[in-house]
Amino acid sequence: MKTALLYFHTIIHLRPTQIYYQIFYKIRAGFRKITGFTYSQFVSVESHSITLKPSIPSNQSYFSEQNRFQFLNQSQIFSDNKINWNDEKTFGKLWAYNLNYFDFLNQENITKGEGLALIQAYIREGQNLKTGFESYPISLRGINWIKFLSKYQIQDIEIDGFLMAQYIRLVDNLEYHVMANHLLENAFSLLFGGYYFRNQELLKVANKIFQKELPEQILADGGHFERSPMYHQIILFRLLDCLNLVRCNLTRSVGRLNSSPVERDFKQTNNLAAFIENRGVSFEQILTFYTKKMLNFLQNITFKNGDIPLVNDAAKNITTTTKQLFNYANQLNMKPQKSILSESGYRKFENANYELLIDVGNTAPDYQPAHAHCDTLSFVLYVHGKPFIVDTGTSTYENNEIRQKERSISAHNTVQIGNFEQSEIWSSFRVGRRAKAKILSENEYEITASHDGYKRIGIIHQRSYSIKNQAITIQDEIFGATQYLQKAYLHFHPNVEINVTGNVVETNFGKINFENVLEIQLSEYYFSEEFNKRTRSKMLTLIFEKHLTTTINIRPSA
Repeated sequence: MKTALLYFHTIIHLRPTQIYYQIFYKIRAGFRKITGFTYSQFVSVESHSITLKPSIPSNQSYFSEQNRFQFLNQSQIFSDNKINWNDEKTFGKLWAYNLNYFDFLNQENITKGEGLALIQAYIREGQNLKTGFESYPISLRGINWIKFLSKYQIQDIEIDGFLMAQYIRLVDNLEYHVMANHLLENAFSLLFGGYYFRNQELLKVANKIFQKELPEQILADGGHFERSPMYHQIILFRLLDCLNLVRCNLTRSVGRLNSSPVERDFKQTNNLAAFIENRGVSFEQILTFYTKKMLNFLQNITFKNGDIPLVNDAAKNITTTTKQLFNYANQLNMKPQKSILSESGYRKFENANYELLIDVGNTAPDYQPAHAHCDTLSFVLYVHGKPFIVDTGTSTYENNEIRQKERSISAHNTVQIGNFEQSEIWSSFRVGRRAKAKILSENEYEITASHDGYKRIGIIHQRSYSIKNQAITIQDEIFGATQYLQKAYLHFHPNVEINVTGNVVETNFGKINFENVLEIQLSEYYFSEEFNKRTRSKMLTLIFEKHLTTTINIRPSA
C-alpha cells in the first residue's frame, strides 16, 4: 500500500504528454520488434561546411597512448583498441553516457587523426550500439561530431550518412516522455544538424521545441527551472554554442536528401534563410534573449571565487565554469540582462565579509523533479571568498544508499522532523509528495519563509534569516504537534576547524551561538564536491523543541 501511494503521488504530477509518450514508445517498440523494424544505419546525404568561432574546449577525458577514458573521476582502459561503447556495468549508466557523448573530440590535445579514428570505430560498431542510440547521447554526440568535423573541414560520406541516420532516429524518438533539459538538448542538436545538412525538417522540429520549452524552462530571473546551477551552466553553454552557429553561417544553395526510412520526408532546402523568415522564426533573436537572461542568473548566483553553489544535483568538473562561460559570451558580444533573483526561489545576500545563498523555492519542475533534493529553506555560506557552511554535493546518480542520502534532509542545512523527509525522494530521480515553500516577507536585510512538507504530520516549518554586516541570525519555528524529534543540520567545508563548547561553536571563520538548543551533536559526513569523490568533514546536529535561534558571527578579514 505504501509503495502504491508513493507511485501515485509521483505519477499525478506528470504531464499528459509524458504519460502519452511513455505508453506510445513502449507499445511502438513492441510492434516494431514483432515486425522486425530497424532504423537505417546510413542515409544518402550531403553535408555543408559551417564556420564556428572557437568554443570552450572540453576537459581531457581521452588519453590516446593508453586508449583510456576518464569520466566522473573513474578511468577505464580498453585493450586492443576495442572500445565497449555499451559498458554500463563497470561504472554505471552515467559513465557509459559520457563515453557516448564524444565530448573528448573537443578537448585541446586531441589530433584530427585520433578524433577521426574514434568516430570511425564508433561507426563500425553501429549494429551493436545500444546506450549511444538513446536520444540524449545522440543529441550531445551530434553537436560534438559537427563541431569537430567543422573545425577540420572534414566532409566524409560515411560519417555524414551515419550522422544523418542518427538525426532521423532522434526526431522519431524525441524525449517528450522525459521533457525538461533532455528535450532542450534534443532541440539544440537538431539546430546543429539542420545547419550542417541544410535540412528544413530538423530546423522545424528544433524551432517547435524552442518556442515551447525556452519560455517555460528559463525563468523570469534567468534561472533554469530544474534549479541546479550545474545544469544551468550546461544549458547556457549550449545556448552560446547555438548562437555561435547561427551568427557565423550563411545559407547556400544545395540539393535534396533521399526519403527517410520513417514517415517524415527529410528534404534539404535551397534557401534556408527564406524558410526561417517565412515562419517568423529568428533563431538568433530567440537564443540571444534567453542567453542574456541565463548569463544574468549565473552572474548573480556564482560566488566571488568562481564557485557555483552545489545545490540540488550539482558538482564541479562536469561542465564549463562560470569564468569560461563569460569569456565565451564576451567573444560573442553577449552581456547579461540585469535582473534580481526571484522566480528560481534562490536569494543571495552579500557584503564585504560574506555571501549567503538561501533556498526558498519549491521542488521543481513539478512534472520532472529528477535533480531535486530535500533542501527547502536550506542555505550555503561563503566567508571572505571561501566555503564555510556548504551543501554536501552530489557524488553519484546510481540508485543506491549514497544517492538517497545526498538527496535527503540530513545532507542539507535545514530542519528535519522525526525521520520524515520534506519531500518523498526515492529511486535515483523520483519524488512523491513534495514540500511547497511560501515566502512570508522579505526585504534587503531579511527574509521569512515556510514550507508544508510536514503537513501530513500536522507540522509547518518556518525560518527567518536576518542579515547584518558581520552576523547572520537564523530563527526556526515549528508550528504543530511536538511529539517528534526536531533537528537542524549544519555542514562545514573540510577546511573549517571546529571546537564546540557548551552552546558555542568556535571556527576559523567565526563563532556560532545557539539559543534554545537542547543538544549539540558533532559528527562526520561526506562532502562531495565532484562525482565519485567523497571527503570526510564535520557537521552539527542541533536538537531543539519548537524554537531555535542560530547566530553566525563572521570573523573580520585578516
